[in-house]
Amino acid sequence: MTVRESSAASRAVQRVISPGGIEAWLVEEHAIPLIAMEVAFLGGAAQDVDGKAGTAALMAGLLDEGAGELTGDQFQERLADRAIELHFNADRDSWHGALKTLTRHADEAFDLFRLALNKPRFDTDAVERVREQILAGLRHEAKDPDSLANRAFFTEACSGHPYAHPVRGTIESLGTVTRDDVSALHKRGFARSNLYVAVVGAIDAETLGKRLDELFSDLPAAAELAPVSPLTLGNLGKHAIVDIDVPQSVVRFGLPGLARQDPDYMAGYIANHILGGGTFTSRLFQEVREKRGLAYSVWTSLHPLRQCPLFMGGTATKNERAGEALSVIKSEIDRLVKDGASEEEFGKAKQFLIGSYALHFDTSTKIARQLVHIAIDGLGIDYIDRRNALVEAVTTDDLNRAAKRLFGGGDPLVVVAGRPIGL
Repeated sequence: MTVRESSAASRAVQRVISPGGIEAWLVEEHAIPLIAMEVAFLGGAAQDVDGKAGTAALMAGLLDEGAGELTGDQFQERLADRAIELHFNADRDSWHGALKTLTRHADEAFDLFRLALNKPRFDTDAVERVREQILAGLRHEAKDPDSLANRAFFTEACSGHPYAHPVRGTIESLGTVTRDDVSALHKRGFARSNLYVAVVGAIDAETLGKRLDELFSDLPAAAELAPVSPLTLGNLGKHAIVDIDVPQSVVRFGLPGLARQDPDYMAGYIANHILGGGTFTSRLFQEVREKRGLAYSVWTSLHPLRQCPLFMGGTATKNERAGEALSVIKSEIDRLVKDGASEEEFGKAKQFLIGSYALHFDTSTKIARQLVHIAIDGLGIDYIDRRNALVEAVTTDDLNRAAKRLFGGGDPLVVVAGRPIGL
């Protein structure tokens, strides 16, 4: 019998454990005849073998290109005939799969999802077709300063580590990836031990329990993932230039961040919002764009990679004003470390972050995606109910301490794509 659990604080989210022991988080909602499922497998591009960056992304792109007895065309036709949405992608730490279907097509949708996960064909023609699609994107990115700055940032920040490799690889590395490489990564990467599942929609726990066993029970019990070592962001204080003849320089900068489980993470999240995460209200937006007209946009974010949490930000400005823009950014970072946040901006930041949180859950797909991330981060099934209270509980002292931890560790790593002046 399927086991169902739900905490008092989070009655909407049920923990479902299938007869075979596979766990999922479920938000049951029958008002609309639709089911959305999000799955994740830990691993991702960090599992790419040296010299074969892009394998994880290529594998993800092939999962819906034929499975079982169905060729790629047949598989896609069955999806299209029933308006079933199914796609997969890879990031540095994981693979994600998303399914959305009307309930009247649930049998077909779950069967196609099962085939894609368990019996992908990796046909040679499909491998070459998807490889060429990725290569076309990489060729475009080779001339795009934004893409070049992002790639160079991770190369400098994570030198010698799997995170330094571009998720989709390079033109050179992707060309070396074989069908056997893709198949081998799938076999060692997709297993029940590193699986997370969230489902939202018109399905009850008992039915979902049976579906979970149908979908995942044939996967290996344990993944065979290569260990990924912890890393502290490197090359602090360095200015790296990617020379490209464009009128605007694209700037990326970064410092070590906070792990998602760090007690100061929420305070750091608010500090980041005040500095550069708030689109129109942040200090950097006001100082860089509004007061000086140095850039159209400027942003910062916390990027809690599992083995190298980091804080990073970026902007784009005229080559001749790049030095000035970076000087303003560094000055605002230093000011927040030295003086902390005012009570007014602290209160407004908390108010915004609390009020806007519901926007993360305005569709079934968003809810499922958020639940998977919450599960991966180990935040607990009742986190949605607790989250705003956690924001409210942050004090000024908490925020200022987190700001010092985030921004007070020295000069950031700076990477610029363009021909900047004044750096």
